[in-house]
Amino acid sequence: MTQEHGGPASVDRALDLLEAVARAPEPVGAKALAGELGCALSTVYHLLAPLTARGHVARTPDGFALGPRVPALYRSFQRHAGVDAGTRKLLLGVRRTAGAHAYLSARRGGRIAVVDSTTAVLADGGDPFEVGVDQGAHATAHGKVLLASLGRAARRRYLDEHGLPRLTEHTITSPDRFEAELRRVRAAGVAVSVGETDPAYTCVAVPLGDGVRALSVSLPTAEFRGRRRELTGVLTRAARRGIPAASE
Repeated sequence: MTQEHGGPASVDRALDLLEAVARAPEPVGAKALAGELGCALSTVYHLLAPLTARGHVARTPDGFALGPRVPALYRSFQRHAGVDAGTRKLLLGVRRTAGAHAYLSARRGGRIAVVDSTTAVLADGGDPFEVGVDQGAHATAHGKVLLASLGRAARRRYLDEHGLPRLTEHTITSPDRFEAELRRVRAAGVAVSVGETDPAYTCVAVPLGDGVRALSVSLPTAEFRGRRRELTGVLTRAARRGIPAASE
């Protein structure tokens, strides 16, 4: 069997298929999936069969959608990332005090991800920081906090793999400037990203005591002006109260 991205090609293709179903705004047909993945319709049906049988995908009258197994996987992911009633209470407390959505992010397996937030699951737009792997962590406050806590060699490996792509005109794309930014983050104990991911949004983050998680808030940039000190205080006090440590 041929290899692709370090694993069997069929496994890669099955995961591509699962992610395509997840990205779709509504149930999606097999023909549309074949077109998106650039493969034969028979291949799509061949891969959908075990995914459907195991509950990762469900067949509906309107097409294929994520299946009933997915929520359990998400709960397991949150448990492994240290998300529990305590973290939910912390996030909700920050949300009430700051008047802005709060996020818990973590560095796991060489990736940075938002693992929980106070945004509504069904929210449509207006939130640039969705729960899941952060592909633009260099441009977010929580990403800066977590990258600043890495050793230089580990950080270099991360940036060699992910780069510093320009997401907006405000994104830092120079390695030297980014290192200088992270030095400021380490010195101040807080990171700020003003329009670096989305021009309309600003995020502020502080590290949690375990070194692999960060607590952050986001809000429209227009509302951020004049609130930096207030938001930093809210986050710092919440982080000081702390939550149980999680392993990377």
